[in-house]
Amino acid sequence: MSSNETAPTSERIAADARQAAVSDEIAIEFDHVTKTYKLYKDDKQRFASIFWGKKKRELVASINANDDLSFRIRKGEAVAFLGSNGAGKSSMMNAISGLVKYQSGEIRFKGEPLSTTANKVVKAGVCQVPEGRLIFANLSVYDNLRVGAYLRSDKSGIERDMKRVYEIFPRLEERKNQIAGTLSGGEQQMLAMGRGIMSAPDLIMLDEPSLGLAPLLVNTIFDTIQEIKSMGKTILLVEQNALKALSVADKAYVLEQGCITMSGPGKELLKDPSIA
Repeated sequence: MSSNETAPTSERIAADARQAAVSDEIAIEFDHVTKTYKLYKDDKQRFASIFWGKKKRELVASINANDDLSFRIRKGEAVAFLGSNGAGKSSMMNAISGLVKYQSGEIRFKGEPLSTTANKVVKAGVCQVPEGRLIFANLSVYDNLRVGAYLRSDKSGIERDMKRVYEIFPRLEERKNQIAGTLSGGEQQMLAMGRGIMSAPDLIMLDEPSLGLAPLLVNTIFDTIQEIKSMGKTILLVEQNALKALSVADKAYVLEQGCITMSGPGKELLKDPSIA
């Protein structure tokens, strides 16, 4: 795949580089949120107790994936969360999406408590682009994008956003009738991001968007993140490529064992040798 086929042109990136102003309005807020996972003696015992009720499960340990986590993201901001595997990044994102339940605290979106039911979260204006793409491999590129707009009824808005996705990712328009499972990894990541845009979110969450991609395609993906931000979207980015994430982030947090250990402007954290 050539760079001409996949990447937004430098001229268009420059034209869209007028970043939407970050406002004082809070887009999403974590208020002392704790998410706990419980570990049992062994999987066989666990499943026997759930399905057959033969044994009482023996609790071995409880682990806080997110431990009294608090932060705010302002409308129009791009905020990165960095940390090693198991730091709690995906648990935080899944809690926002309503995919996992948290034990205490509150998540607020636009000043109101955010539902813990996934479809209501999407209706509220929150979208997650999951790690590993998770596209519908047996559907066409076009149908995958339409799935992103499943909860929408504004026909003109859907057509406008479809056109916008094709402008950002010309390759997807070229392959709109192709079965999505036959796309390359980079093209599938573009499709996953395009599907997210089709839900017309105010907050778009990107979970490891550069995972498994070649360096050239990683550059393309991060150029696209800047384009999405220029559309006025608030971005929550979970990413292990710290240098790339910090280069596009207004602010960043470092998570360790479910807790925030460091935070600051992205450009400032780029100078920190412990991160870079």
